[in-house]
Amino acid sequence: MDIIHILSIDNLGYLEIMLISFISSIIIFVPIPYVPVLIAGAFNTQLDPHIISILTTISVTTGRTLIFMISYYGYKILKEKTKKRLLPLQRLLSRYGWLGAFIAALTPFPPDDIIIILLGISKYNPFKFILASFAGKLIANEIIVWSTVILGKPFVERFIIGSSDPFYILIISIAVIIITILLIYLLLKINWSTIIGKWFPWTTNNDYD
Repeated sequence: MDIIHILSIDNLGYLEIMLISFISSIIIFVPIPYVPVLIAGAFNTQLDPHIISILTTISVTTGRTLIFMISYYGYKILKEKTKKRLLPLQRLLSRYGWLGAFIAALTPFPPDDIIIILLGISKYNPFKFILASFAGKLIANEIIVWSTVILGKPFVERFIIGSSDPFYILIISIAVIIITILLIYLLLKINWSTIIGKWFPWTTNNDYD
């Protein structure tokens, strides 16, 4: 389904927008953004832009939280040696993880999966993750919806039509998968105490609470 067809859907309702947004958010490593559907909803004069933004935020945040929780509980299968290496990172993210979650959510296009997985593996507080993700995604969605309403269909089509090309999606997907796998591998192998400890020595303190 290309962007032109998506933008021509006049009977797209709240339920359809929520469902497509949720499915898009749980397909990790593949750059299939929900943004075109969000834009299509904004063009439908029968729908309220604010409601579109809020419902989409709920759907996407739910999908992102599922990915986070899988990573969160996946921490249990890691070796003790790996967990020890991750400890300084966990301590750092316990203070500043909300910023990463917020910025990742504020970005309307993938890939932000690596940040979600990183926060999950690092055992970041789930409640804080949800709040930061919801806030960032709500701001991003409001900007997209109202920019669409104000700028109009011709302007939006002109600047995002290229993102629907299947070849483009395939190439980007492969690149994202490879990069993400490498990053996760490095994440688990890096000695974080030597990297983070230099700038945040309190993360390597054995007496840290």
